Amino acid sequence: MKITIALIAGLVFGLGLSLGGMTQPAVVLGFLDLFGTWDPRLVFVMGGAVLTTAIGYRLVFRRDRPLFESDFQLPTAQRFDARLIVGSALFGTGWGIAGYCPGPALASLGGGASSLLVLVLVATMVAGWWLAAKIPAARA
Repeated sequence: MKITIALIAGLVFGLGLSLGGMTQPAVVLGFLDLFGTWDPRLVFVMGGAVLTTAIGYRLVFRRDRPLFESDFQLPTAQRFDARLIVGSALFGTGWGIAGYCPGPALASLGGGASSLLVLVLVATMVAGWWLAAKIPAARA
């Protein structure tokens, strides 16, 4: 059941990204072009995501435990370290160059996009995840 719920959530997320235009790099790059032809659609997508998350967290944390797990698994890290800074810089640079972040890139693949840009981006994204798993995290 847990996998089915995760699949449905992922499909709804991907559909929302597609409907919001986030699978089109021109929309994202238009948002980042503040002094050119600025495209505000990403603001509304982010606003919808923040609102949905705020409501969802309020509802979920009223429960003693998640529906399909024994405990909530929340992040505990509260400090900035080199991994976070470098990872954020790489994410932002890749997003600004390609116009894709991980969700829309995977949604584009799921929607049948086979452009070289999407394929290279997803391949380098997976390689980055693999590399990040090999670099030890700083101990608090």
